[in-house]
Amino acid sequence: MHMAYGIGATLVRRGVRDPNAVTAAGLLLSVAVPAVVAAGRPWAFAGAALVLLSAVADTVDGVLAVVAGRASRLGQVYDSAADRVAEACWLVAFVLLGGPVWLAVGCGAVMWLHEYVRARATVAGMTDLGTVTVAERPTRVLLAVFGLLAVAVTPHAVTIVLAVTAALTAAGLIQLIAAVRKALA
Repeated sequence: MHMAYGIGATLVRRGVRDPNAVTAAGLLLSVAVPAVVAAGRPWAFAGAALVLLSAVADTVDGVLAVVAGRASRLGQVYDSAADRVAEACWLVAFVLLGGPVWLAVGCGAVMWLHEYVRARATVAGMTDLGTVTVAERPTRVLLAVFGLLAVAVTPHAVTIVLAVTAALTAAGLIQLIAAVRKALA
């Protein structure tokens, strides 16, 4: 957070005041991930760097919104939608690197369901996060970064990375459902 605040404050001083522009830049970095890894397994290193940079942008956009006084409900929705598209792009990259399509689709479905359950629970009256699960966005970012690095070293890692992602996201969804049930019962 300290680094993100420093970047956000620097951007504000340099006249950048639109957090949605930073969100868009992060989204473009994520969209580039499958395009880059399509060039071959050695490019998974570059894909990992792009995921990391997009994650930094995803943190900086929120800081910029607060520091510049430009936080908005529409920006929150845009940011969340951009996060879901980014995660889909990362999963496409794993498929392009040889991962099973069914496993990547399953990971994506559970990731999206995790965020959907939390959003619907909030609408239904849950006043906090419910719980911090093992499959929150920072965990998914780390799985993508280290997963791409592992695949760059050995192609056989792609199925293992997706299986670990599936297991963690399923466990996180179960944790969240239990917390939502307790909060809304």
